[in-house]
Amino acid sequence: MAEVKNKQVVLKDYVTGFLKESDLDLVENTITLKLPEGSNEILLPLFGYGVAKVLESGHPDYKKGDLVWGFTKWEEYSLVPSSRILFKIEHTDVPLSYYTGILGMPGMTAYAGFFEVGLPKKGEKVFVSAASGAVGQLVGQFAKLTGCYVVGSAGSKDKVDLLKNKFGFDDAFNYKEEPDLDAALKRYFPEGIDIYFENVGGKTLDAVLLNMRVHGRIVVCGMISQYNRAQPEGVTNLGNLIMKRIRMQGLAVTDYYPMYHKLVEYVVPKIKEEKIVYVEDIAEGLENGPAALVGLFNGRNVGKQVLVLARE
Repeated sequence: MAEVKNKQVVLKDYVTGFLKESDLDLVENTITLKLPEGSNEILLPLFGYGVAKVLESGHPDYKKGDLVWGFTKWEEYSLVPSSRILFKIEHTDVPLSYYTGILGMPGMTAYAGFFEVGLPKKGEKVFVSAASGAVGQLVGQFAKLTGCYVVGSAGSKDKVDLLKNKFGFDDAFNYKEEPDLDAALKRYFPEGIDIYFENVGGKTLDAVLLNMRVHGRIVVCGMISQYNRAQPEGVTNLGNLIMKRIRMQGLAVTDYYPMYHKLVEYVVPKIKEEKIVYVEDIAEGLENGPAALVGLFNGRNVGKQVLVLARE
């Protein structure tokens, strides 16, 4: 097999504070497109983060030409253990990029978080933060399909318009234009919140705790406002968990991969029937990977950020 050039994005050093493009480097090495003798690993060319085509396989479950998604590196070709491949792609009548989003980890996160942890009931009131992102846009649509009232927050007018006009949220607001988040939530949820799908943490979580209903549920999916802070913001309203008997539960999507078939059964027909839409923010070429990654932390992306390395 041929030896080919292999571009990679690598981290220069341990990052403190906010990630910068200069913290990442684009390098070029070579790789032989042949597995070592007796290996049960899999050789992949990377199509996008997590979605790849098998070039050669030493594992009986995968063969040359299979499409797979799982944990892959930021490079054009990867030699990975079969344990890092989560699923073989069966439905190829939808865009392959969907397996980095609605049919991948974000879709599984939204499905498991909302249905398995949130336990929604028709008519309940749902609030989603970072609602235009890869997970939030799906949670809102799942909520509407369940018969819930749903409001989302986002960081720009365009994203707010997207939530209301494309994803079908009942309402949405730009948190940057709300100096008093508690007052904003009381405006949109005068009767309180039954389910909060938490993606940001910090001041938003603190305000939500004041507005939860008795026996409400908080699904803790992420806290992107806190990840790069030298000193995380404190949360002062946790007493409401006791007084209102609120259940606040962390979500690790890996716990739910055994029920991936349920996501596929639920989502694929709705994609084809156009009952669910999915928005992607696509960057082309590995060289644009650092900028795309940094953009996630300042809200530059609209929808699921996808990095495409090859179309073929």
